[in-house]
Amino acid sequence: MTFQLSSRRPASPVEQRSERPRGSDPCPKVPLASQSTVLPMGFYTFLQNKYKQLNLLTINARTTVVGIIFSLNADTNNYKFGGCMGKMFLESGDLVGVTFWLVSIAMIASTVFFLYEGAHVKKEWRLSLLVAGLVTLVAGVHYDYMRDFWVVEQTTPIVYRYIDWLITVPLLMIEFFLILKAVGAAVGTGSFLRLLVGTLVMLIFGYLGEAELMNVTLAFWIGMAGWGVIIYEIYAGAAGSAAKVASPAVASAFNYMRLIVLVGWAIYPIGYVWGYMLGGVDQGALNMVYNLADFVNKILFGLIIWHLAVSESGGAGHDNETA
Repeated sequence: MTFQLSSRRPASPVEQRSERPRGSDPCPKVPLASQSTVLPMGFYTFLQNKYKQLNLLTINARTTVVGIIFSLNADTNNYKFGGCMGKMFLESGDLVGVTFWLVSIAMIASTVFFLYEGAHVKKEWRLSLLVAGLVTLVAGVHYDYMRDFWVVEQTTPIVYRYIDWLITVPLLMIEFFLILKAVGAAVGTGSFLRLLVGTLVMLIFGYLGEAELMNVTLAFWIGMAGWGVIIYEIYAGAAGSAAKVASPAVASAFNYMRLIVLVGWAIYPIGYVWGYMLGGVDQGALNMVYNLADFVNKILFGLIIWHLAVSESGGAGHDNETA
């Protein structure tokens, strides 16, 4: 008997997603006896009915913030996943699924916090907190879908992440512009346009590479060039220069925000190289890396802006300074 070593590289995440045969059932019927906890079928019917009742209740609550958040989850499981109700429960050993749940709930909670606090700061800071709330709201909606998709399929389409990033990352770039404008700093629209162009280059070519629509190495370096434009602008460009003459509180917040862009955003290219160029990480590990990065970069970014807005609005008594 002879053995032959294979030189085939590990499958990339895109190749891993394509291993399931075409036309196969994406939600195979698993006998109840094979589940870790055996429950009567009537219990699952009960849960389905309760889930539908919750969806009906949210229709009458759309005019409130809580109603809006509930309505984001108002799609039934049958609509999302073709009736795969039995697989919609998160397993205790699914650490990747746990991170999806934590991030999705954290994004929703952050949205409520930022929108509430935005009504209790000086008017020149309200738009900054509104944008911070929009960032976490958009991310929360996408994580809701990615979370459910992961529980059923044990994978997530990369297109969900890039739709999220194409909306939220430009909004984060707007925040640099907004906090400088709030304190009357001299920064032109050219600075924002350079940040926007760098962002689009970074994201578009990142998607093309991760979706394997072009050479992954070439796409990576073009995307890195876009990131480089952003870093240059917030450190040595017009935005960085304007921050140097701002108040100490604004300068400090600006410095922390650009550190997130420099250090926190480095998680994404590391995940890209790890998963798509070296082939050394599976779907689960790559999703955990991206989930951690989004949790830190979006929520922490907003908290820095919130702290600055509160400080500039009178500290603990900022609700008295909104006129």
